[in-house]
Amino acid sequence: MEEVRFQYLRPAQITKRRKECSVAYIPLGTLEWHGLHNPMGTDGLQAEEIAIRCAQRGGIAFPTVYWGESRAVSLLETNPEYGAGVAERLGVDADSFSVKNQPFTAYQQIINYQNLLTHILCEVASYGFDMAVFVVGHYPLIDHARAAVISYNQWRFDEGRHMLAWAFADFLLLKKNNSYEHPGDHAGRWETSHMLASCPETVELELTRQDLQYGIMGNEDPADSTAEFGNEIYEKAVEAAVDEVRARMRQPEEFKGHGMPL
Repeated sequence: MEEVRFQYLRPAQITKRRKECSVAYIPLGTLEWHGLHNPMGTDGLQAEEIAIRCAQRGGIAFPTVYWGESRAVSLLETNPEYGAGVAERLGVDADSFSVKNQPFTAYQQIINYQNLLTHILCEVASYGFDMAVFVVGHYPLIDHARAAVISYNQWRFDEGRHMLAWAFADFLLLKKNNSYEHPGDHAGRWETSHMLASCPETVELELTRQDLQYGIMGNEDPADSTAEFGNEIYEKAVEAAVDEVRARMRQPEEFKGHGMPL
């Protein structure tokens, strides 16, 4: 398979791929509890796989962003219901993930992360891409990614010829087209099947026994996960995302107006 990851490509290879399809895919993940059976980087690994599969149909996949998101909200480690249990299972103090141990408030962390994403869009634009796409693996990051897209669009609006930007999460695309009854979850059958399809060496299904399950959110048992299902939902999300990207690339001006990038 031809290499599509930016960090592995030489300048001439980047130029060639950009001329063929000037789209950059940027995976966004986090480091978070995903049950005993999945790795801590599950969100980023899923986003990276989707980005690579999209780029294989045209474009380039940029390095996955794991750092910088809010560590005070929308995280299992800080969830009132699960936080103490996660800390216990990780062998750290119960207040290890408290905002009091972090240099910024929850609100400051949100703004800092959105600024980081806007900065990333500018970096991608500096390499001459016509479109940048955030591929969101940790679902709460979709709001931050969309905020960065809007901020970037507003900042560059008067220049007219600025880069297109968009953000998507796989479960939202498949929810939109009613492909599945329960798209998306947290460490359940959906995400675990993803991991079995793309990173099977990181998953231990034996640890999905009912007596070991903790911090899992979803309608389907992770014990029922399969690589086949993971590949199926990866491909359906990729098809939907690439269709959306191609539509935007055909008529870019329709997506550069106020409120239109989303």
